[in-house]
Amino acid sequence: MSAGLRSTLLIAPLVAIILWGALYTPPPYTVSTEDDDIELASLPDLPDWINERLPNFDHYTDVTEKKEAFFAYLYSRTLLANSRILLQRQHLKNLQASDTLTEEDQQWLARQAERLRVDEDNGTEEMFELLLKRLDTIPPSLVLAQAANESAWGTSRFAQQGNNLFGQWCFSPGCGLIPLGRPEGASYEVASFRSAYHSVRAYIQNLNRHPAYQSLRDLRQQLRNKGQHPTGVQLAAGLGSYSERGDEYIRELREMIRYNNLPWYDQRYRETIVSRDNLEGLMELATAPEKRLQPDYDPDPETAE
Repeated sequence: MSAGLRSTLLIAPLVAIILWGALYTPPPYTVSTEDDDIELASLPDLPDWINERLPNFDHYTDVTEKKEAFFAYLYSRTLLANSRILLQRQHLKNLQASDTLTEEDQQWLARQAERLRVDEDNGTEEMFELLLKRLDTIPPSLVLAQAANESAWGTSRFAQQGNNLFGQWCFSPGCGLIPLGRPEGASYEVASFRSAYHSVRAYIQNLNRHPAYQSLRDLRQQLRNKGQHPTGVQLAAGLGSYSERGDEYIRELREMIRYNNLPWYDQRYRETIVSRDNLEGLMELATAPEKRLQPDYDPDPETAE
C-alpha cells in the first residue's frame, strides 16, 4: 500500500477521543513498573533507544502526520516487545519437548509461572499449557488503537509525564501520578514507567495474566490452534472489562482499527515475524535499531519508494 493511500485512510477527527481520554477512568488493576523480563541466558539486553522520552505529538499540526508518527513510534516498541515474548515462548516450547529439566530450567519455569500467575505444579503438562496460553503476543493494531484511545494520542498528562499510554493503575504510594479527579479516600495512582516501551510491555502482561481478559486469551488460543494469526479486531472482543462501557468500548476500538487502517500494521508485523521465525531472526529483532523496526522499513533500498 502506498504512503499516500495510507495517509488518506488515517485522516479522522481527534476531538472526541481527546475529550474521552480526559474524562475516562479505567478499571483498577495492579501493574508492576519494574523490569518484568524473565531473562534467558541468551536473551539480549534491551537496546538503548527504548529509553528515549515520549515525543510531544501536539507539535504536529497536520492530523495525518500526527497519527502516522504516533503509530510508527508505538509499532516499533510493540514489535520489540512481541519479539522478546516470542523468544521466551520458543524457549518454553523447547522445555516442553525436553525429556528432562535442569534445575535452571525449573527455576525459569517457576519465575514465569509466578509472573503470569500460573498455579500448577512445576514442569507438568498443565503448567506448560497454561504458560503457553499466557506467554503470547498482542497484535499491533490492538496495541495502537488502545494506546491512542487511552492516552489521547500520546498527549495526556499521564503519557507525557509518566510514559503511561494505557491508563494502567498502581497502588503503592509514589508509584505514579495522582489523577486530578481521584475520589476522596482512594489510594490508586496512574502508574509511571521508565519509558513508553515499559508501558507497552506492562499492558501486554496485563492482558496475558489478568482474570478479566481470560476470554481474550481463550480466543487467541483458539485462533492459534486453527493456524490463524489473531488480529486486533478479533481480540478486541475480549476487552469488555477494560472499560465500564463494555460492548460500546469494544465497538469503538474496532471502529478505530478499521477507520485508521490499523490491519495494515498487523500485516507488516506478520511479514516481519514470519520471515524471522527462528532463534537467529528473533534475536535480531530483539536488538535491532529503532529504524529497522519501523513499519515502513525496507531492507532493500532499491525497492523503496
